[in-house]
This record gives sequence, C-alpha cells and structure tokens, in this order.
Amino acid sequence: MHLVRPTLEHLPGYTAALQAGWSADTVRGADAAREELAAIERAPAVFVELLEDRQGRGAPVTLPDGSQVARLPGLRRWMWDDEGFAGVIGLRWQRGTPELPPYCLGHIGYSVVPWKRRRGHATAALRQMLPEARAVGLPWVDITTDPDNLASQRVIVANGGVLLERFTQPEQFGSTPGLRWRISLALE
Repeated sequence: MHLVRPTLEHLPGYTAALQAGWSADTVRGADAAREELAAIERAPAVFVELLEDRQGRGAPVTLPDGSQVARLPGLRRWMWDDEGFAGVIGLRWQRGTPELPPYCLGHIGYSVVPWKRRRGHATAALRQMLPEARAVGLPWVDITTDPDNLASQRVIVANGGVLLERFTQPEQFGSTPGLRWRISLALE
C-alpha cells in the first residue's frame, strides 16, 4: 500500500467506494458521501484540486451538528494497493502554531474501506503521512479516537503515539467521550 496524491486518473476508484456506501467522514457518513458525489459530478477536476488546499481557501467545513467553520490548510492522500483504492488519510494544520482550533479534534484523520480493513493499510498510511506533517512544520500531531475504537488505537501506537488525554468532545461533535493521542515528530 502506498499513498497517492488524488488525480482524475484515481478518481473512479474513490467514486466507486462512495457509491458503495463508504465515506471518509466517519462522523457525517452518508451525508458527506452524497455531498462529495455531487461535487464530483459537478466538477471532477475542481474536486480533485481542492483535496490539496495548503492555504485553507476551500469552502467551509460542515461539522456533525450542521454548523460550519473555516477550512484549515490541509491535504488528503488516497491509500492505493494492488487492487486500487483502499482509503483516505488527511492532514490539517493551522499556520504559525501546532495548536488546532477547538472545532478541529486532530491533525490527522484516516479511514479504510471496510472490504480492505485488517491489512495494515491505516498503519502504513499514517507512517507515510508523518513526514508530510513534519514538512509543514509540525513538531507533533494529535489524533483522536473513540474509546472503543481499538483498531485505530493500535494504528496510532504502532506509529509511536502516546495517550495524551481522555476528554469530552465539543458539543458540535455530540459531547461524547474521546481519547487524544500525540505522535512526536522530533528528529531523533
């Protein structure tokens, strides 16, 4: 498995996963998938281009409660294996600080399509994304998980993550329990 920068050539694999009911947005799910499919249908080249938004100029982000917030600088990479599209990993940051605004729970988020889970794709994707995070100047990245998402916790620990805190997610995310993990990007 390797990460690819999204292109029109790769777009059919991503679109097929959305049409099969998968969504990279693990909170908004089907609503987010429908929005992305509509954006792809309207302007596929624009959709792909906006997946690399290092200036944060894209449209506002819709949170789980329906509120909208300014988009942070960020980029997405698609997980690609011998069979094609396998998932997505995204990195977001705030210019000039490693801190994130309260409405952004972590620097990195990832999702593997259900039919390709348990193959190590998420672990490999996170390992490959960490140099990108270092390249944008982050000294560390925070990643959040639900307390019962043991698979994601194993991915983070396999990449050097340590549990930073147990917390209650902001109201926009349902005020549910969460775990915040941190991976140091300091060069050894």
